[in-house]
Amino acid sequence: MVSVKPHIPLRARISSLATYVPPRVLTNAELEKMVNTSDEWILQRTGIRERHIVDEGVATSDLAAEASKRALAKAGLTAADIDFIVVATTTPDTLFPSTACRVQDKIGATSAWGFDLFAACSGFTYALTTAAHLVMSGGSKRALVIGADVMSSIIDYTDRTTCVLFGDGAGAAIVEATDEPGIGMLDFENYIDGHGGEALCMPAGGSLRPASKETVDQRMHYVKQDGQAVFRFAVRNTEEACRRIMERNNVSADDVALFISHQANRRIIMSAAEKLSVPPEKVIINIERFGNTTAATIPLALNDAIEQNRVKKGDLLVLVSVGAGYTVGSVLMRWG
Repeated sequence: MVSVKPHIPLRARISSLATYVPPRVLTNAELEKMVNTSDEWILQRTGIRERHIVDEGVATSDLAAEASKRALAKAGLTAADIDFIVVATTTPDTLFPSTACRVQDKIGATSAWGFDLFAACSGFTYALTTAAHLVMSGGSKRALVIGADVMSSIIDYTDRTTCVLFGDGAGAAIVEATDEPGIGMLDFENYIDGHGGEALCMPAGGSLRPASKETVDQRMHYVKQDGQAVFRFAVRNTEEACRRIMERNNVSADDVALFISHQANRRIIMSAAEKLSVPPEKVIINIERFGNTTAATIPLALNDAIEQNRVKKGDLLVLVSVGAGYTVGSVLMRWG
């Protein structure tokens, strides 16, 4: 009699993670000389002390390629081992060709296809969801998931309400299949709410308002934000996205080893954690060093947690993000 090995569904896991930020640092003290603000005000309202900013001529693909090379080196792989690339970004090098194409060429991933994914600050969780499902279906063996942004390229440094918030950076994760029981990405919760589109946007530069003398003169090619509206939505939906995925999987705050939120504002993160009964020691916050790097914040935070030995195999992690659009995403995973 021939024994049949029971089928174990494949899950996707992060097998390697690396980040990169440009070396130049922009401090709150420097911003005090540029706009009417103060280090005390920025720290109190956002939790940010400094952020990294690219030098002139450095593009999103440059940061993304460097993070990708580091992730490949950590995994002992070459770019030829990657068959799919998804780049989550709000600041592509150009509208076309895609930043994924630029990265593919820069790292030499000759066997890969891919595309850019636009979901603002939820970009990394959306890209992770996309790659995980490709891997679980067998459509990809090894996927490269990148969250990268050069936010300084679309920030108005005369607008004190936005210029203090953002920084530049990139994170890259290699996602591949595992049949190890319980390990990998367990569930995903993603949704959008388009009614808030005007609360956080770049008004011009697309098909609705192509670049013109008027759009440039009116500074419409920079980020515009209704801070109070975004704050309220972010607090409510950071909690909601986590609660949905935790309840669906019978997970309590006691079960979660680490809560890794998009790093937009310390008060948003801690408010959501408190409502979920997640204690501060289970929350990763590194916004004081990087600011809001949009699609790069979650990999930067997760990488810090790994380097600080705050993540071990078998730990249950909740990743969550809220971004312009509005976009909302969360991922439940067991590290391994």
